[in-house]
Formats: sequence, C-alpha cells, structure tokens
Amino acid sequence: MRRILFLASAILVCGWTHAQQLPQITQYRSNDYLFNPAVAGSRPMFELRSLHRYQWVGIQDAPRTFMLSGTSTLGRNMGVGAYLFTDNVGPTRRTGFQASYAYHLQLTSDLRLGLAVSAGMLQFLIDGSKITFNDPDDPVMDDQLRGELMPDAKFAFYLYHPRFWFGACAPQLLQNKVYFLDDSGSSLSVMEDHYYMTGGYTFELGEDWELEPTFLVKFVEPVPMKLDLNATVRYKELLSVGAGYRTNDAYTAMVGLWLKRTFQFGYSYDVISSNLRNYSTGTHELMLAITLDKQRRPSAP
Repeated sequence: MRRILFLASAILVCGWTHAQQLPQITQYRSNDYLFNPAVAGSRPMFELRSLHRYQWVGIQDAPRTFMLSGTSTLGRNMGVGAYLFTDNVGPTRRTGFQASYAYHLQLTSDLRLGLAVSAGMLQFLIDGSKITFNDPDDPVMDDQLRGELMPDAKFAFYLYHPRFWFGACAPQLLQNKVYFLDDSGSSLSVMEDHYYMTGGYTFELGEDWELEPTFLVKFVEPVPMKLDLNATVRYKELLSVGAGYRTNDAYTAMVGLWLKRTFQFGYSYDVISSNLRNYSTGTHELMLAITLDKQRRPSAP
C-alpha cells in the first residue's frame, strides 16, 4: 500500500513537471538566450549572465533556480553559447547543461535570421533522505539520490531587426523518460516537448527614452498555454523600469541598471495572482551580467 502511495506521489511530481519541467523566468528579455539559442551571435559581443530565482517565498520547499549562461560571436555570421542551471523543488533537483551553435543569415540590410541547434545533458533526481514515511522500515525507497542522466537537444530560430524581433524554440526534443526507482518497467515521467515563442518591438520616445513591449508564449501538452506580457521603459543606456503579467499566475515589476556600458543588474518581483497568494509573499529574481567588446548597444535589462 505504501509503495502505491509513493508511486502516486511520484505521479503528482510528474504532473507538476508537466507544467514546469523547465525553469520559469520573469526577466526573459534580459536572458533571451536561455529561451532561444539562436540569440547567440545576434549581438557582436561576449555576454556572461547569472540569474537567481526564489519562487513562492514563504512556502516550504518551493522552487529555487540558479542559471549561468555565456554567449559570443564567432566570426562574422556565427555565434556560440552555453548555459547550465539547477532547479530545486522539495526533494527533487533538476540540473542541466547545454552548448549551442548558431548561424545568422543576412536577409536584407537590416533584417537577419539566426538558426541554432543546441545539445547537452539533463539530470533529474529525487533525494530519498528528504522524504519521510510513516513506516521507516518500508523498503519503498532508501535515503539515496535516485534519478538518471540523459541527453537532450533543442532547435530554434530568431528573426531580428534593430527595432523588432521574433523567435521560437523547441526544447526537450528527445522526450526522454525518467525512472525514479529503476528502469525495468514503464515510466509516466516524460521530458515533454516544450514550445517557446518570443517577440517584441522598440518604440522611440524622444532622444533619450524608449518603450519596449515584449511577449513570451510557453506551451507544453497537456497544460494550457501560458503567456507573459511585459512593457519596459528605458532611459538612455542607464536605467529601465517595467511591469508585466503572466496569465493565471502573477503580476510582475522589474528594474534594471547598466553601469559603465559593461555591468548590468536586474531585479524583478512577482505578485502572485493565483490562490497561492494566501501562502506566499511573492517571488524574487536577481540578474547580474557582464558584457564585453560592444560594437553597438545591447538590450538592457
């Protein structure tokens, strides 16, 4: 009976991961490479970015995410990049690493198209030492880490212009299965196909000000599509403030600083709009970045 209860719990974990197998990010514009590897090489510079997300503060074992990414141009029409992340949720931990290659085509004098492939490894773990059973002698699971290391891949395109951009990405193309206990039977936990679409437009508001509305669409079966809508006002290359809405989830507020055209800082706060607001004070997200060898202005946070 307890084994059945454990397996049911694992299925619930799988159900949650159907909704959020990949980490959720509020500052997706400042960390666009994490959602689309074709971004690598679209800006002629080296970028190193880290992101720390503390989700649903006040709820025990809520998601905690760390990401580190780096991108660079390679020659005139190519870009390379890599990222790693770790996402902790209660007794589960998901860790991943990918490296990517992108090639950029000149369609017109101002319009380019980037195509990218990315490959790496994923690891999904359950820590048995963090799970307490009523009967400690029940052999359903020991106190060891259980999980599997598996390959992963994605494909993406990125169409961009000095004033607008649009891109799409399909992560987890291999749809690997995760076996929590052993690999002798079938598993209900599948790394499902995800689909991301991003886009935006930059409006000039005089000589020093810009308005930038952006969107991020996330879709994975069988969960309803989720939409992030943001709007950011930017002053020169120094300061930005923004606000947004994530459907059925949260309202967001963001602020960004750009120091000496090299160092970037971003902070966002999510005000929960779902019933979770009765248990959590919100979500904090911090972004730090270094950008080098600029030839033109990058996207500020």
